[in-house]
Amino acid sequence: AVLMCRGKATQDFKGPDCRFVNFKKGEAVYVYYKLIGKSTELWAGSVGSDFGYFPKDLLEINHNYSNEELELPTDVSLVIF
Repeated sequence: AVLMCRGKATQDFKGPDCRFVNFKKGEAVYVYYKLIGKSTELWAGSVGSDFGYFPKDLLEINHNYSNEELELPTDVSLVIF
């Protein structure tokens, strides 16, 4: 997966089921996929070692990686600042 951008959660989020990732306000969120089509409000990414969907409106983007096309192994815990 290509890491697209990093953001900071603007509020707490608890998803409705296991496909979603939960986070607390201020946590770093790493975005891998921006969904297109019906689910344009959802992005997929990781918080710590958890991966899942979350509403894009809850993220304040503070770094874009997409121009760098940064590739990361999926089994590495992502702590990049």
